[in-house]
Amino acid sequence: MPSVPLLPKESNLFKRILKCYEQKQYKNGLKFCKMILSNPKFAEHGETLAMKGLTLNCLGKKDEAYEFVRKGLRNDVKSHVCWHVYGLLQRSDKKYDEAIKCYRNALKLDKDNLQILRDLSLLQIQMRDLEGYRETRYQLLQLRPTQRASWIGYAIAYHLLKDYDMALKLLEEFRKTQQVPPNKIDYEYSELILYQNQVMREADLFQESLDHIETYEKQICDKLMVEEIKGEMLLRLGRLSEAAEVYRDLIDRNAENWCYYEGLEQSMEPSTLEERLQLYEEVSKRYSRALTPRRIPLNFVTGEKCQELLDKFLRVHFSKGCPPLFTTLKSLYNNLEKVCIIQDLVTSYEVSLKTCDYFSLYENGEKEPPTTLLWVQYFLAQHFDKLGQFSLALDYINTAIVSTPTLIELFYVKAKIYKHIGNLKEAAKWMDEAQSLDTADRFINSKCAKYMLRANLVKEAEEMCSKFTREGTSAMENLNEMQCMWFQTECASAYQRLGKYGDALKKCHEVEREFAVCFVTH
Repeated sequence: MPSVPLLPKESNLFKRILKCYEQKQYKNGLKFCKMILSNPKFAEHGETLAMKGLTLNCLGKKDEAYEFVRKGLRNDVKSHVCWHVYGLLQRSDKKYDEAIKCYRNALKLDKDNLQILRDLSLLQIQMRDLEGYRETRYQLLQLRPTQRASWIGYAIAYHLLKDYDMALKLLEEFRKTQQVPPNKIDYEYSELILYQNQVMREADLFQESLDHIETYEKQICDKLMVEEIKGEMLLRLGRLSEAAEVYRDLIDRNAENWCYYEGLEQSMEPSTLEERLQLYEEVSKRYSRALTPRRIPLNFVTGEKCQELLDKFLRVHFSKGCPPLFTTLKSLYNNLEKVCIIQDLVTSYEVSLKTCDYFSLYENGEKEPPTTLLWVQYFLAQHFDKLGQFSLALDYINTAIVSTPTLIELFYVKAKIYKHIGNLKEAAKWMDEAQSLDTADRFINSKCAKYMLRANLVKEAEEMCSKFTREGTSAMENLNEMQCMWFQTECASAYQRLGKYGDALKKCHEVEREFAVCFVTH
């Protein structure tokens, strides 16, 4: 049965309930609900009962919330508010299919309700119901044709459905309605232009994209993106000399971007190894401190030239102390010749630095600082670990730790070596040692927790994570809320190894539920 219409006094109170919900003043909202429901005439008022349930849900009282919302819906099944509230409740429980049904029922009762349509469109895109999303966005466009979001949302629907022509027509129609003074910076208009261009590129309209970006270049705020688009389009259109000029300018702006060098190579089309190498040498001369133009040639040079370039590259980085050096060169380890060159060079550096503080026994001049030997030993530990020679790797890392027992990176690598050996408890111990040197580092904290889980130390891992989780709730709960998948999966594996199959299965169900909710596909 429909609820009795509220009197002006109660009607004002109900508006205040809605306002309190929007402003997250939940306790005040409950007070106003009580004031309405305490009146015998409105004790069973459906919409008020539903809002009370929704407010209780925000306070964590889920069971009571469902009870009140369902009661409100039974008392006023013809109320779009009750159906909308029931949908919001289902959405908070991630029951998106049920929530969509509720929203659709609400729209049957109030087909032009903007808020319900917006909520419905969000869930449709969440569930990848692109056809439904397009219909909903069309309704919103009809109701609010002057709003930017209405046009963009409708265009996005066609874009996602890969109907690029229609998406571009909509965006162009909307762009024409925008009045932007020529000399004024308008970030939203700038992003609209860039979005239009993105759709053109996805539709393989390369010439149109280039013409478009050149036409509206002055009104785009992101000048770097403009140049990147120009370079890509010129390359695709075969206008190589123009593309090369653009990529040279881009390298002048950022000499560390690998993509720019790839674009320059494609546009220059070097025919020999010498020409290709010369291209990088020219950039290296202009930007002596840039890493990328000296690193990329190591991928394609061989023999004596490779040794010469590697020697220069390694010396510079060992001298200034560069912890990620091994990671930078790791991709070269697929080539046995280059692995041998690296090993010969770096082991000779270590012998020489121990003897005379130079990279070579035949050098003179300014001596290397003691830290150079430390970074050489750090590199060799990672090198032999990569090659599976674990005893040598441990010798090098232990020597480095004796000389500098406060460097986190050394303990981190030692833990990795033990992990590769298969001694997971020892690996967790050394990772904990690394973590103790900097307790404010979230990365090393997470790594330590992961190593503990691999060693089946679930409780210790949870305690480790609790240093960075929200106060007042258990670390496990908070990690579940944050959808911390690596922790969940490692936890499940640890429980399985411990023979706690019930706990392992529970974790697997939690992971499956999160993926089912967040990554739904057709």
